[in-house]
Amino acid sequence: MKTTQNTVLITGGSAGIGFEIAKQFAAKGNAVIITGRDQDRLNRAAAQIPGVTAIPFDVTKGDNVDQLAKTLAAKFPNLNVVVNNAGRAFVHSLSDDYGTFEKASEEMLTNYLSVIRLNEALLPLLKKQDEAAIVNVTSIVAFAPNHKLSTYGASKAALHSYSQSLRLALAKSSNIKVFELMPPLVNTEFSTEIGGERGIPPSEVASDLVSAFEEDRYEVHVGATAHIYTLTRTAPEEALLTMNP
Repeated sequence: MKTTQNTVLITGGSAGIGFEIAKQFAAKGNAVIITGRDQDRLNRAAAQIPGVTAIPFDVTKGDNVDQLAKTLAAKFPNLNVVVNNAGRAFVHSLSDDYGTFEKASEEMLTNYLSVIRLNEALLPLLKKQDEAAIVNVTSIVAFAPNHKLSTYGASKAALHSYSQSLRLALAKSSNIKVFELMPPLVNTEFSTEIGGERGIPPSEVASDLVSAFEEDRYEVHVGATAHIYTLTRTAPEEALLTMNP
């Protein structure tokens, strides 16, 4: 997959991993569009990346998705890369007798169902391009869950399964490549509640994605994710213990 002269949409692009992906793709000569729900944060992010376009957008709202698809078709007809990065996570124990269903519902909508809806809405535009890519951002917990993030992990495991099926389906009918970016713990505001300061920098995640594009490496095991993936194959109980110290 080429890494220059793309038109790239990044959901949740105003902070963390999404912001770093936007910076690195913009630096390589791509047209970059970032979205986010917080207008002020979106504006601050856009001011730091020359040439980036910022569009307020809530991936969980169907009317927002319909409007975004129309805007992109009209103003960015060459859109050929979609990075599904927007996410939601709660630290929550399954032993609690309150809140699990509500938190899981929000995570599943944001992290899984909304990705499916946005991809479906943008497939007609992507299919018009000579070369295109969809990037679904999952997580290390798609392979082995952490009990403090159990329902978040379940949503990412669902997205992992969907990503594999989407890759196979589109390979048979289009020029759209499907990448899955699988970070471990990353030092972002998003992960503050779970000790994100111990994580890798988001710039490392973005760099791995750029490298994966260059190599057509579709499942991108960033940092410790590679080790956990291997353990799930050779010693699944050890992988689970490693993720739940």
